[in-house]
Amino acid sequence: MPDAFRDRLKDGALARAGLYDDEALRLAAELLGRVQREGLETVRLGFVDQHGIIRGKALVADALISAFRSGVSMTSTLLFKDTSHRTVFPVWSDDIGFGRGVFTGAGDALMVPDPASFRILPWAPHSGWMLCSIHAPDGTALPFCSRSQLARAEARLADGGHAALFGLELEFHIFRVTDPNLRHADGGFDERPPDTALLNHGYQYLTEARYDAAEAVLDDLRRHAQALDLPLRSMEIEFGPSQFEFTFDPGTPLKQADVTALFRAMVRQTCARAGLHATFMCLPQQKDIVPSGWHVHQSLGDAASGANLFMPDESGAISPTAEGWIAGLLERTAETALILVPTVNGYKRFRPGMMAPDRIQWARDNKGAMIRALMKPNDPASRIENRLPEPAANPYLAFAAQIHAGLDGIESGAPPPAPVESPYAGDAPHLPAELGAAIAAFEGSDFVARHFGEDFRRWLVTLKRAEWDRYRLSVSDWEQREYFTLF
Repeated sequence: MPDAFRDRLKDGALARAGLYDDEALRLAAELLGRVQREGLETVRLGFVDQHGIIRGKALVADALISAFRSGVSMTSTLLFKDTSHRTVFPVWSDDIGFGRGVFTGAGDALMVPDPASFRILPWAPHSGWMLCSIHAPDGTALPFCSRSQLARAEARLADGGHAALFGLELEFHIFRVTDPNLRHADGGFDERPPDTALLNHGYQYLTEARYDAAEAVLDDLRRHAQALDLPLRSMEIEFGPSQFEFTFDPGTPLKQADVTALFRAMVRQTCARAGLHATFMCLPQQKDIVPSGWHVHQSLGDAASGANLFMPDESGAISPTAEGWIAGLLERTAETALILVPTVNGYKRFRPGMMAPDRIQWARDNKGAMIRALMKPNDPASRIENRLPEPAANPYLAFAAQIHAGLDGIESGAPPPAPVESPYAGDAPHLPAELGAAIAAFEGSDFVARHFGEDFRRWLVTLKRAEWDRYRLSVSDWEQREYFTLF
């Protein structure tokens, strides 16, 4: 049967356009046979959008062969929405910013499924799950596809004879829903979030009692992560109320970006089915809440030998490769902060004493520094940890930014500044104070235009400026309390 499926796929539009090579066709044909044998009813096709959210369509199983032959059309406006789901580009004009007739009139883009990403949903076992890349209707590449941006960064690594490994620590909150706020008056773009209660009071970091109290929820998440073949390592009680952390074994950048996207979606969907609300928002508006971070561990290896190029020599001196990577990350921090910390809320995490950075600097082993160097002689796990990203960041864009910055640093040969011992003191430059500053640094970055493309730079600036403007022009609870009765 796989051979019959493969023959039908070989003359499809995706194969003719060169979007599927022989290995992809083999995997797709085998997958069609598996779907048929296991009696799956639906397959969810999703792409990770500009904000790191999975969007897509659910197909009946019999329609999957058409998806592998021709792709699946979707409305292109999904690429031009800000975090409120409003379309912020003038799609009804003759030029929305990328040339006359390009994605005007809310025309279509094309989802191209990746058969290597297929999973069966453990909480909906009648359904499969597959990630897609996004292309123009004729199959040409788009700068707006975050998965393709990371694939290009990985190709740059390979061209230099390098291979990267990324390890993940992802923090998030889980609350019990007390009122979903689904009355008619609660609908619309500015939806009212659910009312929630805590699962625990917090401030008992890594205590056995807190884990035991949450074990039923955490077991569901663990089992689903393992069933999805995500490289889960640990489940931990974090410091704050209703805050948790899951960690993952290292893997290649593209696989780890898939892990992040699938894990976040799995957590939210699993919790929602249980009457819970999981959020990867950095700092929810709750009493005594502790902000969540996303700690991204990184090492660079020699693609041929597998040797860890970050491992120090016997003297403990950091390798030139590690020095260059650190120097590149530091140099490009302000320009790439919009990618690593893409929300208004994320910048409120940068406070001294919260095990979060507030300056652009590195240290040997200090959780207050932005870059933490965890490197020892003869330790094949030698790596650096970037503690800047927020858990809501698009993982594909975040990893691509890290790769390009690190490689630029290696190529320049400029050493990093000296490591610090007091991460909340000294004259190192501070991180951008808010989203508006990050947008300005990103917009003026030749680095971003060179590695991601000018269209990408203008696209993301337009999206994030719309988000920033809506925030900047809204009246906050603080303003109401401060001024309403004073003046």
